Amino acid sequence: MSTSSTRLCSRKLAIATQAIHFHFETKICVPPKASLSDDHRTVLSAAMEPPQSPRDEHPHTHSHSSTSIPTTGTCCKCGGATTHAPPSQSPTSWPDLSSPPAYRPIRAPALNLPPNNTQAIILTPVPQSQEVPTITPPFHFQIPSKKITSPDDIRKFHDSPTSKNFLGFIVALSESIRGRKISDPCHESATVSNIVSIIENLSLWVDQIPPVQQSSRYGNISYRTWHERLTENAESFMLQFLPEDLKPSTIEIVPYFTDSFGNSSRIDYGTGHETNFAAWLYCLARMGIIKEEDYQAVVARVFVKYLDLMRKLQLVYCLEPAGSHGVWGLDDYHFLPFIFGSSQLIDHKYMKPKSIHNEDILDNFSSEYMYLSCIGFIKKVKKGPFAEHSPLLDDISAVPNWKKVNSGMLKMYKAEVLEKVPIMQHFLFGWLIKW
Repeated sequence: MSTSSTRLCSRKLAIATQAIHFHFETKICVPPKASLSDDHRTVLSAAMEPPQSPRDEHPHTHSHSSTSIPTTGTCCKCGGATTHAPPSQSPTSWPDLSSPPAYRPIRAPALNLPPNNTQAIILTPVPQSQEVPTITPPFHFQIPSKKITSPDDIRKFHDSPTSKNFLGFIVALSESIRGRKISDPCHESATVSNIVSIIENLSLWVDQIPPVQQSSRYGNISYRTWHERLTENAESFMLQFLPEDLKPSTIEIVPYFTDSFGNSSRIDYGTGHETNFAAWLYCLARMGIIKEEDYQAVVARVFVKYLDLMRKLQLVYCLEPAGSHGVWGLDDYHFLPFIFGSSQLIDHKYMKPKSIHNEDILDNFSSEYMYLSCIGFIKKVKKGPFAEHSPLLDDISAVPNWKKVNSGMLKMYKAEVLEKVPIMQHFLFGWLIKW
């Protein structure tokens, strides 16, 4: 190639380069530099620079081919034929860039369960109420002990008449409060009044044993003092309402009672402890101390007092949630008040499941309906949008009626509490609740 041809090629290259710069300068509108972050300036600067080839860094020194010399490639700048061999083709690689992150949904499914377990809950029939069989002499009360250590033990327990009857007792309690407010008049026996008085005493002890100053967020050690006093007085509490022939039952029912208010070693509380309280009530029903006509008062008087006490303990002593599912659980501490509370609201004329999002309804009716009380308490102790910290309850609010909510809660309680080894491994079995 002649010298004049080389100069002409260089001149064309310079004109083309100026055109490329002009194209980027005129087509990209950049805001004032002061309003851009460093990252934005870097991105825009890279976009404004014309694409460069690795060969741009070296002078254009190769010789173009003539008609007498066979060509083996083309010039990467001007497109003319050249005798230089073309570069070997290799797959494009990006060694300096990390791979794109794995896709993560903004929100996980509301039920934090394997698909097969979710399907099992849906297909499970709604538990039905059962009459509690009362014991007859001779009595063989014994110190209860733990029996469940594996899923096989769970299956054995749930195939037993004891399990079905215990769950049937909870369903019967739920039905007793159906369509009724907490303040509605009901039959209150002397036993129910005694139990309410005991729980009120326990609440007074919280005022007498203030929390100590400590750095840890959960588990104020003053709770251990409170629980120790509970353990020391539990038997005397039972003797206040037990008839003479049933006083030996204290060796069996006291452990259920003391385990109903949390664990003093871990300073935590969860649905397992709440289940122990239900088991204690079931034992009283087995002995005939609590009768079916007492069921409404057991829920509206006894359980409501128990719920108030547990919330007080949670707030004052900062009890840690025991085995909580966190954001994907129904609640950090409780399950039964959602069952009883949804039963209260069945066939209500005005309040629907979606009414939990109405602050006026929560303010005016939380004292009468346990479900609304639970929602109000959650909104009090948790910050942020309700759908973010309680997505399961938020999803349940879309259910069309309270009857479906109640039946779903009963099935979920069976699957998520009574069929979970981490919870039921602490459950006690004796003569009243047989293994």
